[in-house]
Amino acid sequence: MTTLTVFQRLLFGSLAGVLLVGCSGISPNSRLSETGIAVPGTWGSTKEATAGVNGDWIRRFGDSRLVDLVTEAEKANPDVKAAAARMRAAENVAISAGADRRPQANLVFDGSRSKRNFIGFPIFGGDPAAGGGGGGVQAARVNTFGLSLDVNWEIDLWGRVRAGESAAIADADAAMADWQAARVSLAAQVAKAYFTVIESNEQVNASEEALRILKETEDVVRQRFESGQGDAGSIGSQLRVARSDVEAAKADLAESSQRRESAARQLEILLGRYPNVNYDASRSLPVLNATPPAGIPSGMLLRRPDVIAAERRFASRGKAVKEAKLAIFPQLRLTGNGGSSTDDLNQILNSDFGVWNIAAGVVQPILAGGQIRSTYRQRQANEDEALASLQKTVLNAFLEVESALANEQWLLTRERALKKSLDLAVEADDEARNSFKDGVGTIISVFETQRRVILARRNLLAVRYARLENRINLHLALGGDFLK
Repeated sequence: MTTLTVFQRLLFGSLAGVLLVGCSGISPNSRLSETGIAVPGTWGSTKEATAGVNGDWIRRFGDSRLVDLVTEAEKANPDVKAAAARMRAAENVAISAGADRRPQANLVFDGSRSKRNFIGFPIFGGDPAAGGGGGGVQAARVNTFGLSLDVNWEIDLWGRVRAGESAAIADADAAMADWQAARVSLAAQVAKAYFTVIESNEQVNASEEALRILKETEDVVRQRFESGQGDAGSIGSQLRVARSDVEAAKADLAESSQRRESAARQLEILLGRYPNVNYDASRSLPVLNATPPAGIPSGMLLRRPDVIAAERRFASRGKAVKEAKLAIFPQLRLTGNGGSSTDDLNQILNSDFGVWNIAAGVVQPILAGGQIRSTYRQRQANEDEALASLQKTVLNAFLEVESALANEQWLLTRERALKKSLDLAVEADDEARNSFKDGVGTIISVFETQRRVILARRNLLAVRYARLENRINLHLALGGDFLK
């Protein structure tokens, strides 16, 4: 048998071992049913629209600018980049864990040169040609060169290594779900920040309009005061009230402008840009369509990335417990090497100098200072913690969906009522102004109706934004994806 044949057999043996144990590990089965939480067949807040959940929900707002911003943020946002990096790291940890149950092969080349002294041989001194010096100790110099293929393999008889690999794969799955959760959360944050900029800009416009109207009223009252119409004390008080309303409107305008700038900077940060104040003043809040279908509660649990991540971590901890439990069983290791060993480098591939070795060993833990048992208990505790975390995540998911579904109805009712309130306030203000001009009404009535119009307009804008925010929360809670 030539030296090359030894290399080939060891190499083929390594490949056969890889095929025997499988090319890749398997992710653990789902443990979602172990939460012990009863899942209803329908949502409590709505009995309608239980069909499939809307996908691509960002586009359903009908704003192409929003779609572009979400796409940009997904590519540049640091949090999503960090989540993607953690996902890649977890994937490579799983690959490393899988390597422990496969044969390991190393091609080794070594060389050495040594000198040996033979004291007393021959009696009359050594040969100078051999390195003895001719007058004392016989010596020899030896060259050794070796080339070998070394193979090591722990045969996973009990499945301990497979359990560890399966745990690592589940952790990688959880990291992937975390990345997906970061993507969806970022899309929601961008949408909220974008709509906040628009709503703040509309509030600025409303504040500017309110300031204009209040200044007109102030001018009217001042003219009456300066012309001496009415009681001096009464008209003076009315002028102060009008001026007070103008100053309050200036404060409201400053607050709305500050909120708009803050929202614009927050949006820039989400996009991975420098926080300049950049916004499109021509945009307006979109009109919402009907409530999206909610699907069924059990379906939501299979879509939400945070639930998936929590379940995968629970599954991983279960496999880690199994790995620790199996550590008490003996471990069987096989080792082998084949190659050549010679004192002449030119003969390194000569089959006449071939060497090989095959060995097997069994390691049975007997005394480990309680380490194996304590590791097992620690991993059991970690599994219990992961179960509690999964239960909390599931309950929170149900809460978010039910709250968002209920809020859809309440916010719609509020918007309709506020719209009616604004219409009535505008009509009342028109009548109060006309009556005041005709001399039959009082300026106090005008002050009151103006405040009602301003407040109703601001409240209507706020509830329209609240509906948009809640709609985003609903899509997020249902686990819908976007930009497919």
